[in-house]
Amino acid sequence: MEEMIKAVNLTKSFGRQPAVAGLSLHVNGGEIYGLVGPDGAGKTTTIRLLCGALRPDHGEASIGGYPLSRQTEKARALIGYLPQRFSLYEELTVLENIRFFAETRGLTAKEWRPRCMDILSFVGLSEYIDRRAGHLSGGMKQKLGLAAALVHNPGVLLLDEPTTGVDPVTRQDFWQLIIRLVADDAISVLVSTPYMDEAARCNRVGFMQRGALLVEGPPSELRAKLQNRIIELRGSPLILLRNLSKEDANVEDAQMFGDRIHLRVAEGKADEVISRLMQRIQAEGGQEVRLRPIAPQLEDVFISLLERQDG
Repeated sequence: MEEMIKAVNLTKSFGRQPAVAGLSLHVNGGEIYGLVGPDGAGKTTTIRLLCGALRPDHGEASIGGYPLSRQTEKARALIGYLPQRFSLYEELTVLENIRFFAETRGLTAKEWRPRCMDILSFVGLSEYIDRRAGHLSGGMKQKLGLAAALVHNPGVLLLDEPTTGVDPVTRQDFWQLIIRLVADDAISVLVSTPYMDEAARCNRVGFMQRGALLVEGPPSELRAKLQNRIIELRGSPLILLRNLSKEDANVEDAQMFGDRIHLRVAEGKADEVISRLMQRIQAEGGQEVRLRPIAPQLEDVFISLLERQDG
């Protein structure tokens, strides 16, 4: 399968601070690759290196087989880029924005009009072509940004936290658009996201920390690393339950997940921990206590990786 995005040993520093440190990855045609990690991990810098907005200090990136350092224009012609912050012209209408980006990409009048209308219909903005971009909601602005990124029919989409700050329904709609693009046009997508439910939609996920990839793979394979090692604990008061859990020698970590706690336990110790904690918590006054093994989530995997790095 063709590698549409390829990075080999990408390195970029700002002063003495490395933002990306020897990063290598690839994204195949028709694949969604999710880049996740905490703030400051290097996700945005990586995407800016891949779209040619920044030059690496070392290493090479290529798009569709074209090295960005030597065949810049051919590589960029394949890229649709949606930055983290809305970067279109708020005083222009939806249609005027799309026309501007279409003509910037070299589309003629005969080409851009039907293409623009098709894309605006695709993202659900065809009824708002005369509305100024500055009067759009946050979710509609992101859809307009996606439409602008798609206007020249790119083979690669680079999306930098495209759904940050929008409501859950808009996030769902946005991802349905991405999935349809991949299914219908075999477009390749690299998306950075802080949301683990979005990462779970990707074909492969790479977890970044301090500018480097710690691990990558399909979400199911990453979750399998903690199989039979996650226990869900419910009850009250939660602070008491968490403190007692952390005192158990076989509990490696206890993280709050809303109204419950996820315990990561030593391999092969889940049943033992459940039995012991149930008795201990009830003896200390815990109420409505429930303990059960559950399938690991990506959050569990990445918390574990972060602790390993910091340790």
